[in-house]
Amino acid sequence: MEHNNDFRYDLKVGQLGEKKLADILSGNKIEVKTDLQAHKTGNVFIEYSSRGKWSGISTSEAEYYAFIISKSQIVIIESQTLKNKCARYFKSERDVLGGDSNTSKGILLPIIDLIQKQWKKI
Repeated sequence: MEHNNDFRYDLKVGQLGEKKLADILSGNKIEVKTDLQAHKTGNVFIEYSSRGKWSGISTSEAEYYAFIISKSQIVIIESQTLKNKCARYFKSERDVLGGDSNTSKGILLPIIDLIQKQWKKI
């Protein structure tokens, strides 16, 4: 991205970002997950089943997920994008038991995967 010294341009870009965030926060269902160990482990746990039934991301009606991964870091991601990122780890070493008494199944998704742009093939 090129450097820009034009305050008016930067202001417009900033205002577009503010509008996008406001639209997400005010007009959509958001599932909020707090994982204060994520910054230590490097992963977030994305549940997809519990006690033999679909749950978590498999049944959520949220359009977005918000992950609180530290006191000052929140990652917001579209649910479908999160599902796509998790799908590549289904039935791999990152498909693990977790939750209360290890009765849930989920994907240990690396934070780097959570925040990296998912590029579409053209």
